[in-house]
Amino acid sequence: MSFEEAIKALDSGVMIDIEVTPGSRSLSVPSGYNEWRRRIEVKLTKNAQKGKANEQLIESLAELFGINSSDILISSGATSSKKSLLIKGVSYQQAVSVFGARLNK
Repeated sequence: MSFEEAIKALDSGVMIDIEVTPGSRSLSVPSGYNEWRRRIEVKLTKNAQKGKANEQLIESLAELFGINSSDILISSGATSSKKSLLIKGVSYQQAVSVFGARLNK
């Protein structure tokens, strides 16, 4: 079981399954992998109020991949801790290498 299960290749980019912990002491994108839920874990410092945590998640992922935040969409789970995000213009291989470099330390 590996974090690659949380990443799915699409024609337009990748779909990534994420589990968010808002209101954490430190920002950690990604912070780990939950192999039971098959989701990449992310810790955010912002609380889940008025979309602040979602904004921080999108900004952090955009920075991580070096893309515009407008290329990231929350396709499901906008009000849940379990989210699926569409990241446009990023290949499956890019996503695996970016997350792999941070998760396999």
